[in-house]
Amino acid sequence: MMVKCVIWDLDHTLLSGVYLESGAQPPLPDPAMLGVLERLRGRGIIHAIATKNPPEAARYAARVTGLEFAAAECGWGRKSDAVRRIITDLGLAPDAVAFVDDDLYERAEVSLAVPEALVLSPEDMAEAVGWPEFSPATVTPEARRRGEMYAERRRRQEEARAFAGSRDEFLRYCGTAVTIAPAVAADAPRLHELSVRTHQFNTTGEAVAEAALRALIASPAHQVTTVRLSDRFGDDGLVGGSIVEFGGEVWGGRPPEASTAEPGPGRVWAVTLLMMSCRAMGRGVIEALLAWLARSAARDGAAELAVPCLVTPRNVPLRLAMAASGFRAAAGSDGLPSPDTPAEGGPPCGPAARFSRTISGGSLPELPDWVTAPGEP
Repeated sequence: MMVKCVIWDLDHTLLSGVYLESGAQPPLPDPAMLGVLERLRGRGIIHAIATKNPPEAARYAARVTGLEFAAAECGWGRKSDAVRRIITDLGLAPDAVAFVDDDLYERAEVSLAVPEALVLSPEDMAEAVGWPEFSPATVTPEARRRGEMYAERRRRQEEARAFAGSRDEFLRYCGTAVTIAPAVAADAPRLHELSVRTHQFNTTGEAVAEAALRALIASPAHQVTTVRLSDRFGDDGLVGGSIVEFGGEVWGGRPPEASTAEPGPGRVWAVTLLMMSCRAMGRGVIEALLAWLARSAARDGAAELAVPCLVTPRNVPLRLAMAASGFRAAAGSDGLPSPDTPAEGGPPCGPAARFSRTISGGSLPELPDWVTAPGEP
């Protein structure tokens, strides 16, 4: 697993002393930890604070480090509760975070209560910066802006809590703009990054290599699509994508090799990969992509849109979104692997489900007017 967020204690960890015992001049950042923070920020890893201090301590840490932290939990409760609140607030999985604290008791308490999290001392963290968990192979422009995007997310959420209208009205108020477009070769690094980092909205749970993505983008038997998102709070960039294979029943565990199948009437559109960043959650993006895929399949004359999906505890949000968009699931049928058996030539997998939506003879979903997509007015 890649670490997406490091949650820092302050006293004798990110700071070189104890904030409340420092008098008029609070302690400066620890030079070694500040260097780690800067290196990780350049790799697209975000940072948060969990400290037994007043809120002004977090504001001070942000000022002296020059970093806008994605979240801050200040108070004198259990550190594990603070870590859980940060995980929930940022929409992350527990195994995607690391917690750094100089206090052995605090580390033990968090390790026991949140066993999925990576718990480290400051000395460990100085070495961990070189570990694979903290070293993504690809660092995209979206990754370098990830800290800013989470700050934009926090401001958006604050306005949403004060907004009196519906979710759709709020999305319009925000100036939401979704752009769906054919992928080009230059999109491969970001699509690869999404295949590695997305879990809540990912049908396969497998990374797809950049070279494989470029081959699929060039294949006439496949349609690789990108989804970009922005609003008045900021530009999230490329947040999602999909891969469609025309005309066959396929398992979604890995993108198939290019075939000679061509789109045409009566065929099945099989979505071999569907993925979306959790930053797009609740912003109408996954629904827009599913609606556009159904409308595109109908324009091509396809009888059915099928989405094979690996069933995991982590991709529940994706499966709920597909059900809400009119897709229905059937397990272990239509050539899919039976539960807990590997796909042919692939790694072991969990239970499989085939989500599908009949296209011919049915009403098609509408697209909001803030979505721009091929084939749409």
